[in-house]
Amino acid sequence: MNLTSKALKITGKEKYQLDKKIGIGYMFRLFGKYGLMMARGRCISFGRKNVDKCVFVGCHVKVLEKRKLFMGNKVKLHDHVYIDALSRSGVILGDDVVLGRGTRIECTGSVEHVGKGVVIGNRSTFGNDCFFGAAGGIRIGEDVIAGQYIRFHSEEHTYSRRDRLIREQGVTHKGIRIGNDCWIGSGAVFLDGARVGDGCVIAANAVVTGKFPGYTVIGGVPAKIIKKRGEWTS
Repeated sequence: MNLTSKALKITGKEKYQLDKKIGIGYMFRLFGKYGLMMARGRCISFGRKNVDKCVFVGCHVKVLEKRKLFMGNKVKLHDHVYIDALSRSGVILGDDVVLGRGTRIECTGSVEHVGKGVVIGNRSTFGNDCFFGAAGGIRIGEDVIAGQYIRFHSEEHTYSRRDRLIREQGVTHKGIRIGNDCWIGSGAVFLDGARVGDGCVIAANAVVTGKFPGYTVIGGVPAKIIKKRGEWTS
């Protein structure tokens, strides 16, 4: 096994077939970056049973309430990730989970009510600048692939009464659930109460508010079923 193969295995990319146009210099810079991320990960995991020994942590990553953060093998937190894990269930990141640069997880929206927390299943990956507002709880399945600027808001204001200010009418905490093997396009927004079954495709910039069965393609504002996977229109 050569050096490149070893490095790919350590970073969880052993199944990748490198493009022949990628030069040695680029690979050295990439592996150097992951080497520093691994070193920072060792610092975070040292003496903690809730964090695997092999995790990767980028520059300027900030974690509040570390005791409530659980990270599996080869989790990657890229630069400027922010996690406030104060919640009832904590933030649980399964094996090989990736959070892109600038992603934020905030579990508690108000000190009056501690939030429920976040669970992200094994091998699920999120692009840059995603936001998880997890007061009502967010559960993401396994093998979910997701683009950039995706937002989850598991808290919604109640506004039915006209004789009271909206900010005085309280909030709902129904939570958000995403199944396994979903593909979420960039800019999608999930509001409190959203439920998406296994194998769904969510179009870019969709606003998901309701419940959707598995293996459907969802898009629009508000989102609706466009078709079932495997069905094609002329």
